[in-house]
Amino acid sequence: MRFRRLLALSVFVAVVPLGAAACTSEGPGSKTECQVSGCTVTFDRGVNAKASVLGVDAELVAVNGNTATLRVAGQEVSVPVGETAPADGMNVTVQEVTADQVVVRLATGIQTN
Repeated sequence: MRFRRLLALSVFVAVVPLGAAACTSEGPGSKTECQVSGCTVTFDRGVNAKASVLGVDAELVAVNGNTATLRVAGQEVSVPVGETAPADGMNVTVQEVTADQVVVRLATGIQTN
């Protein structure tokens, strides 16, 4: 009986951190890192960059200076660097625009820091 409890406790301790860990995935021209508070997507510029995030499709459509235009769940939204805009119930924040990539934060609901 003691062995079973020790075994069950060991399995529990090994599995719990996996459930709390962030997930990372890569798609066509993008890399996504998700946590409980939302997902950060790094889109490559110059390619047809897309990602599936929190159950919706997100796509980098264009960049004009420091403003990125994205299509989130079929809705286009233009967001300057450092600002947030709503799109289909999500908060879309453009964190960075460089010559090679665009970094975007997608989140639902209340933001936590």
